[in-house]
Amino acid sequence: MAVNVLNPGLATSVQDLGRPGYFHLGIPVSGAMDHLSLRCANLLVGNPEDAACLEAVFVGPTLQFEKNCVVAVTGGDMTPLVDGVEQETWAGFDVLAGQTLSFSHLKSGARIYIAISGGIDVPVVLGSRSTYTLGALGGFQGRLLAKDDCLPVGDSVSFSKTAGAQLPENLRRHFPSEQTLRVLPGLYWHRITEASGEQFFKDSWTVAPEADRIGYRFKGGTALEFVEREQPFGAGSDPSNIVDGCYPYGSIQVPGGTEPIILHRDAVSGGGYFMVGTVISSDLDLIGQMQPNTKARFESVTMKQALSARRDYQLNLQKIREILI
Repeated sequence: MAVNVLNPGLATSVQDLGRPGYFHLGIPVSGAMDHLSLRCANLLVGNPEDAACLEAVFVGPTLQFEKNCVVAVTGGDMTPLVDGVEQETWAGFDVLAGQTLSFSHLKSGARIYIAISGGIDVPVVLGSRSTYTLGALGGFQGRLLAKDDCLPVGDSVSFSKTAGAQLPENLRRHFPSEQTLRVLPGLYWHRITEASGEQFFKDSWTVAPEADRIGYRFKGGTALEFVEREQPFGAGSDPSNIVDGCYPYGSIQVPGGTEPIILHRDAVSGGGYFMVGTVISSDLDLIGQMQPNTKARFESVTMKQALSARRDYQLNLQKIREILI
């Protein structure tokens, strides 16, 4: 049985927790931009945490169900409607065969995650059902959803078994007017002056319109000042150029020293721009929920602080599991 796409929304794709292990071949991990929200949505409908869901950006889809399912919507604040009747977010609710799921306008955040009991049963490609659109890989035919698509849904737990489950307010995603992103300074920190490095962390930045699954561009801060050097063999002439290097997820490249770009789930694996640092893993989810024009500051942290933040993230996830499993 399937879920029929009456309206795909702006940019809706099938995502799970991604396909690690192929970055050295130029294939990014892809997967949900907000891992925590996807995990929560799945747990709320009785799915494994890594089951395939729908990730919708800014505008939700309209879906018609061919069988009874339990659904949960997490992430950004966008009210789900079943045949026009409002449903709770961060909670499981029933959708009967023949009913239609639609969404109100987005109030905060950028992406919602729609979990359906049984999961979206598209083929597994390189260990994942996630969509990588640039490579036409995975997901539903390697692309964003389109009108009249029919999404296969897997076998689920008994109908209504998980409907009504809710995540407590204090464990849900919230969206401050200004986000703080913790950064571990990188291998190329020596390329900028000490004063410029200090200013980078003092400035308030703004998410630019160029913000997607590949990377988020930020504007409004002070241009970086580079330490003078002799151009290395194999590097470009701009002071921000390096001999090609590897890009970790969350790395912050600054072409020309003017507008930082945080590389995310669908980013390329390397290139010729220096990296001022890397956003720590526990803050990567936050980036995916930032709309254009959202304010942000970068905060310098040590490796010890980054590892502590990762432990806190895992402890929070464990609390969620204990409530929902």
